[in-house]
Amino acid sequence: MANSKKKNLKDLSYAELIAERGKVKQEYMDIRIQSVVGSVDNPMQKRTLRRQIAKLNTFIRQKEIAELNK
Repeated sequence: MANSKKKNLKDLSYAELIAERGKVKQEYMDIRIQSVVGSVDNPMQKRTLRRQIAKLNTFIRQKEIAELNK
């Protein structure tokens, strides 16, 4: 399943990657606020979201470099 998700991210356009990163960052901020308040269902979700943001940043940077090399 993780492999198919990775492939899906690879196939997204630059604008779609930026939009997805914005959604995931917002979700991460919501989880952080909930953790401060003390009502988080899954504390591991913070780490998962941070890693997803990092993957999105990687794919965004790859698209930027590919565009520069054209």
